[in-house]
Amino acid sequence: MAHATLSRLAAVSTLSDLVSRHCDIDAADVEWLHLLVGDWQVVSDLAFADLVLWLPTRSGDFVAIAQCRPSTGATVHYDDIVGSSAPEGQRPQLERALTELRPQRSREPRWFGSYAVREEATPVVRNGRAIAVVARQTNLGGARTPSRLELNYVEAADDIMSMIGRGEFPVANSATGSRRGAPRVGDGLIRLNSEGEVLYASPNALSCFHRFGVMGSLVGRSLIEVTTDLVEHQSPVDESMPLVIMGRAPWRTDLEAHGVCLSLRAVPLTENGERIGAVLLCRDVSELRRRERELITKDATIREIHHRVKNNLQTVAALLRLQARRMTSPEAKEALEEAMRRVATIALVHETLSQTLDESVPFDALVGRSLRLTADVASAGAQVRTRTTGSFGMVPAEDATALALVLTELVTNAVEHGLSSTEGGTVEIDATRDGQELRVVVADDGVGLPEGKGAGTGLGTQIVSTLVANELHGSIDWLPRDGGGTQVVLDVKLRLPQA
Repeated sequence: MAHATLSRLAAVSTLSDLVSRHCDIDAADVEWLHLLVGDWQVVSDLAFADLVLWLPTRSGDFVAIAQCRPSTGATVHYDDIVGSSAPEGQRPQLERALTELRPQRSREPRWFGSYAVREEATPVVRNGRAIAVVARQTNLGGARTPSRLELNYVEAADDIMSMIGRGEFPVANSATGSRRGAPRVGDGLIRLNSEGEVLYASPNALSCFHRFGVMGSLVGRSLIEVTTDLVEHQSPVDESMPLVIMGRAPWRTDLEAHGVCLSLRAVPLTENGERIGAVLLCRDVSELRRRERELITKDATIREIHHRVKNNLQTVAALLRLQARRMTSPEAKEALEEAMRRVATIALVHETLSQTLDESVPFDALVGRSLRLTADVASAGAQVRTRTTGSFGMVPAEDATALALVLTELVTNAVEHGLSSTEGGTVEIDATRDGQELRVVVADDGVGLPEGKGAGTGLGTQIVSTLVANELHGSIDWLPRDGGGTQVVLDVKLRLPQA
């Protein structure tokens, strides 16, 4: 029952939660464990073994705070064991690894039901102290004579496990960021010596480099010399590329030549601070990069379209402004100025969209620019203050234009009909966002709603009602404001952003 309870707790717990619940170690040690767990899939795949990270607890026990299954072989643990305590038979080995600061290997395999498991415990060392133990458990159920590939995999895993026991892995200055397209062990593996010469290349790695243009075997050749002449120098070259290819830096880089793109990731191998070689993982990502370039081109095209639409709308607004200046009828001039303001609001949405890769608008910035201008134009010299509270967040492009027009009309109506033409007043916009639900309250401290007339039937009100009902699929209410004035409550459900 206790085991099941711990497992249920672990299902909703992060590594940091489990550490704080069971042990007292500083933040730097916790971050070291995070770095290890973030990079240990490579070790598990190379070793054909499950890895379990055991943390010593305050009560003198060990608790599993992370586990990793190999993608290259059979797993030992078909159920998650994170959050559970170490079995009685395994604790002595874990304790020896923790206290003696050296790997411990069982002389005899331990049986898990119908199959045997070979176990090894390696201390996780940082700054000369053991802070946890990694258990390496290999399923021997399908044991057979290992191939040359498997021997090289396991030797590389042994080197990295030894580095963990000396505090040399994970590498603190490893590159961070997106791992999309990063190679894994099965994609292709090359072992290098300390001079960057190839000791072994897996069949998949050879295929990658043959497609890249390398002829013949790689073994015994300097990888940097083999690839340098093939790299297309007319395109921008990653400055870290030589360091990665020689196995000197724990980073990732891309090689491109003749339409082929290889993603390379280096795992330097060290012994007591001295570099003894490296493991280089490679993957052909030509198709992935081609699709990424297509997406970038598509994004650039969409931004250019928004930019041109914005320019065209600004031209229309300018024409309306010129026409309004020639009007002698006050009604006609006012109608043209209102049309110009509406077109300018739509243009502002497209300008914002042209500056981002996303089909969403950072609406708070847009509201700040649009509503201040709207209030200034509509006030005709009276002192009008606008105040915005809350946050709109990111609004999908499909809703942004309609929402911007609605708010423009509401602020214009509040200034022109609610506030005094001589004394001015204040217009407040409050936004409350809960997921896709958005509530906006536009309030003024003016004369309030006319008795018995509600919101009125003007063109601006008709535009607002139509946009809210048909475009935003929401509701809107005009209500008296406590303390005098009017408040308009707008409730809409925004569309989900496009994937």
